[in-house]
Amino acid sequence: MTASQAEPRVKFSVIRCVVWAPPERDATAPPASEGAPDVAAEPSLAQMPPMLRRHATRLARIACDVAYRALDAETGVPVVFCSRYGEVHRSVELLTALANGAELSPTSFGLSVHNAIVGLFAIARRDTANCIALAAGDDSAAAGVVEACCLLADGADRVLLVVADSPLPTLFREFADVAQAEFAWAALLAPAGDDAITLSWRDADRPPSGAERPPANLSAGHVLMGRHAELRHTSTGREWHWHREP
Repeated sequence: MTASQAEPRVKFSVIRCVVWAPPERDATAPPASEGAPDVAAEPSLAQMPPMLRRHATRLARIACDVAYRALDAETGVPVVFCSRYGEVHRSVELLTALANGAELSPTSFGLSVHNAIVGLFAIARRDTANCIALAAGDDSAAAGVVEACCLLADGADRVLLVVADSPLPTLFREFADVAQAEFAWAALLAPAGDDAITLSWRDADRPPSGAERPPANLSAGHVLMGRHAELRHTSTGREWHWHREP
């Protein structure tokens, strides 16, 4: 392979990585039932002012919890928030109400957009740093890393990457193409050092079908946390390779 044909890649280091998953089950396993999640397992999110916290859904709580802990006391750090489904549960509730002729809550509507969670986090911290929200299917974490590395290359000293998702609503569960999981992780990224992680990608065939594969958005967090040294996953048209330096 010549230099002009080399796979595109980005390199970065992880300063701090925090993960959340329900204590009652492994995050890679499908939900135990169709019932509501255990509310007692939700983070208290005591760092957020009560008037804002009351608007946070379960997904927002776990996403903001890991973001607070990964960022610690640092301010002025750009944030890249990634979620495949985002606040889809809130959106389904709104659409169901609309179909039934019921009135819609303006607050719920405003908080159903994809950047609502990262916006809530920024408002709560009174931080005016750049915030970006991305959705790229099962490649959302990979897309988030590429975006974060672009910000680092543009001069940012640190970038906070937050990846969070919850299982699809029952209405859409039959369309799932990976195992459904509830998880959130956040990583504070910096320019590549001695312990760098490399993410490269190339054109590929379609991924294998079936809904038993663990979500790559969760597996990528295991690499950033140091649980695995390598990860390969394929999406429609792309093969991604995560590699941690020895």
